[in-house]
Amino acid sequence: MLNDEICKLRDKLNKSIEKGEDYSKIYQLSVELDELIAQYYINNNKKKLAWMPM
Repeated sequence: MLNDEICKLRDKLNKSIEKGEDYSKIYQLSVELDELIAQYYINNNKKKLAWMPM
């Protein structure tokens, strides 16, 4: 599920930041997380639109 993927990647990003890992790795994880979050909102918006009365 997309929610689980977001949580796992967020934890991975936070751990990378805490460890002081290379900026390029942190940036890449951040971009991947942003993409998952965007996909989550796209998916949820479609569901909401499907239930909206016309």
